[in-house]
Amino acid sequence: AESRMSEGLLVLAPVGLLPVLLYLVMLLFMDSYKLVTLRGVVGAILAGAALTGLAYLVNSLFRDLLDLSFIETSRLIAPVTEEILKALIVIWMFRTNRIGFLVDSAIFGFAVGAGFAVAENFFYLAMDTDQNLAVWIVRGFGTAIMHGSVTAIFAIVSQALTERNMSIHPARYLPGLLIAVALHGVYNQFLVNPIISTLVVMVVVPPLLHEVFRLSAARIHRWLELDFDADALLLEQINSAEFSSSRIGRFLNDLRQAFDGPVVVDMLCYLRLYTELAMRAKGMLMARAAGLDIPAGERTREKFEELRYLEKSIGKTGILALSPFLHMERKDLWQLKVLAAAD
Repeated sequence: AESRMSEGLLVLAPVGLLPVLLYLVMLLFMDSYKLVTLRGVVGAILAGAALTGLAYLVNSLFRDLLDLSFIETSRLIAPVTEEILKALIVIWMFRTNRIGFLVDSAIFGFAVGAGFAVAENFFYLAMDTDQNLAVWIVRGFGTAIMHGSVTAIFAIVSQALTERNMSIHPARYLPGLLIAVALHGVYNQFLVNPIISTLVVMVVVPPLLHEVFRLSAARIHRWLELDFDADALLLEQINSAEFSSSRIGRFLNDLRQAFDGPVVVDMLCYLRLYTELAMRAKGMLMARAAGLDIPAGERTREKFEELRYLEKSIGKTGILALSPFLHMERKDLWQLKVLAAAD
């Protein structure tokens, strides 16, 4: 009997654990600009997996507190608690400028949900509560991909609502969270046969994410072209003989009334260095889209060290004064993080 049970688990484990991970791999291959690193995705998976135990404890607490059955907890409590916990990881990624576009928001969101789902299914496999293949088809192809998809949707909606903001008001996360909770809740109501629910997930999710990737690729292309040209023009003005009569030259001259001369010089150095690194990051993304992986190099790392030094020298007020010439939407800070992380 133990031998048959082990053989059953060998069949069920791949069905319950692999589909969502294979789907995540497919999303990574669809990322033509290589916006995310394998290390970042693995980190998101592990973070999502770590939440499973916490979610179980929170759900159990509410179940005992409200005297609910397991099914009632799954329908009423789990969609709320689990989506909030998964969303917290994605929000941390937003706040640390690890997400810049719809594509990486979708991938990281799905990775967090995939990690959660894999850990949850592994727990149920270890408990050996059900050897029914149909149940594990539903859990592997339906529930697991649902977990990844709704967290991806939260990340996509949040990115769409906040991509032009440097700082994000917490209320802007609410629409995506409500959508994720609602979709998770509807799935957990078992309104139709679980096999049908699984088929719906498998039919609806791929075209939805494919469209997100298509739209995001078009936006990235436009952004790279427009911002690259703008950065090049700014550098040309800074390095030209007519710098003092240019718009940026007149602007920095006016700043002498508010800042000491050495600080204004550091501000000019910071502006030049920031723009050079921004152009370098965009060039790297263009190369990735063409199938080339260009390492950052030692010189680039030295420039980042210099940039951090100048940042301290200028101070927050000086950075704020330069904001009309610094492209500093969240995606611009994200591109520098991409460049800094390149090996």
